[in-house]
Amino acid sequence: MTDLPALVPAVLALCHKAGDAICHHYHAPGDVAVESKHDDSPLTRADLDSHVILRDGLKELLPQVPVLSEESSAEHKARRHDWPLYWLVDPLDGTKEFVAGTGEFTVNVALIDGHRPVLGVLYQPLPRLAYVGIPGFGAHCYRFSGNGEGDGEWEAESIHTRPLQAGAPLAILASRRHRGERLQAALAWLEQAWGTLERHNSGSALKFCDLAQGDGDFYPRYSPCCEWDVAAGQALVEAAGGAVLGLDGKALEYNRRDSLLSLPFLAIADPGNALWQRYLDSSL
Repeated sequence: MTDLPALVPAVLALCHKAGDAICHHYHAPGDVAVESKHDDSPLTRADLDSHVILRDGLKELLPQVPVLSEESSAEHKARRHDWPLYWLVDPLDGTKEFVAGTGEFTVNVALIDGHRPVLGVLYQPLPRLAYVGIPGFGAHCYRFSGNGEGDGEWEAESIHTRPLQAGAPLAILASRRHRGERLQAALAWLEQAWGTLERHNSGSALKFCDLAQGDGDFYPRYSPCCEWDVAAGQALVEAAGGAVLGLDGKALEYNRRDSLLSLPFLAIADPGNALWQRYLDSSL
């Protein structure tokens, strides 16, 4: 296995370049041109430009390692089961938020080895913040200071998930756009089991970032999403001391199924707390 920490500067540079391309479209005058993909999800020029930058840059960085992106062709995606090691990329996570102008979108890059994410980078283009997690090595938030033309430096700060505090509200991180009966049932169970809840809504993978830096306790996801939406966030949360589990209580794995849809998951800041085993046992 390659030296994972040594990859971080190059991946940060690629995410920054992709983020600048996204911001160019975001700040352009006029409405964003949007197409609909076969699953009715939106596609913009920003998605495609970011895809090309990341695909080509990652292939140059590690020529023998395939790149699987949300915007890869169906033929390319079909070959993924032969890959023990590959990059899993969402060039623009939160396209609906991008189109709506909320600013809540990210670039997600994960390295998958043996079905597990071993490196995850989530980059927020507008504030130029990158969250990097390497399980076993720790998690960091990187802030880019520069003139916007590529010159500048990354300033790193170690981040960690937080323990549950008895008597304090339980901070639930949830999607701005996804609700549903299962989520409502989960919130009702947690309110009864714990007490006061605080719900914080946001788009894209920002919930993983908040969890990893100690700004939340629990992110349940029951609505559909894809593996490229989750993998980088899982690496980040695990590296920061948390866990991302399927409903069977086991860590999520990737490239195991015919579908690229992710299984429902629970992202937990303090996985050692007994509350979560009780929650899993409740079969919600």
